[in-house]
Amino acid sequence: MANIAFLGTGLLGSAFAEAAAKRGDSVTAWNRSADKALALAPFGVKAAETSAEAVRGASRVHLVLKDDAAVEAVIAAAQSGLSPDAILIDHSTTLPALTAVRAERFHATGLKYLHCPVFMGPLAARDAKGSMMVAGPKVLFESVEADLAKMTGRLEYLGERADLAAANKLFGNAMIIGLSAVVADVLTLAQASGVNGEDAIRLLGLFDLNAMAAGRGLNMAKGNFTPSFELAMARKDVGLMLETADDRPMAALPGIAARMDQLIAAGHGADDASVLGIDALARP
Repeated sequence: MANIAFLGTGLLGSAFAEAAAKRGDSVTAWNRSADKALALAPFGVKAAETSAEAVRGASRVHLVLKDDAAVEAVIAAAQSGLSPDAILIDHSTTLPALTAVRAERFHATGLKYLHCPVFMGPLAARDAKGSMMVAGPKVLFESVEADLAKMTGRLEYLGERADLAAANKLFGNAMIIGLSAVVADVLTLAQASGVNGEDAIRLLGLFDLNAMAAGRGLNMAKGNFTPSFELAMARKDVGLMLETADDRPMAALPGIAARMDQLIAAGHGADDASVLGIDALARP
């Protein structure tokens, strides 16, 4: 049984703390809003009045916080209670550049820190499903690998580069948010066309989205825009979509149309529609 702490017990943090306590760990939790930590008492989680009190005697300190500013402030406040061997496990979604600076500063001062963002919601956290990425010193990862594996369905160590998990978390969230926006527009088109929304979503099952993302995505990353669906034709289709939607709010397609117009004006109309990603290749 390990003595561990959770700093930040919102929806995800509380789910992690609850699951850890059910696995038999001795768990102490702290949250800015004390009631959220106190609500975990039925699961055997002890609530601490301060972050420094929460981490006292803990071998692992899990942070599930809103942003970089919260991570910095909470660690600074908790540091007086940290034992020399405690490992900070930061599950927060943060800016890659600030994550790299923070990790370098912590390691220089002797703090043991791993950045471990996740792709999972509260239910997945309770059931140890979803994915967790880890970036930081390999020796630290290996010392907690078995413990982290108990928290997730898939554990991916990305290497020692401190900001790599932060960057990959943004990649994944961009896909999730972008997909949500496009699906919203599909539902808007369905409404405008008098088609049941659930039927429209079922139709999307005809597509192998993973294969499309892998195939088109790799071609885009390589700068291969050999046409299979010309940008000009794709722009025509987007025009049909916007005309069908009429004055209904759209989440993604108007912005896509505007970008297509820019690229067509720049001479890319005969390239594949994936040329939408061309500017990503122009930067080092």
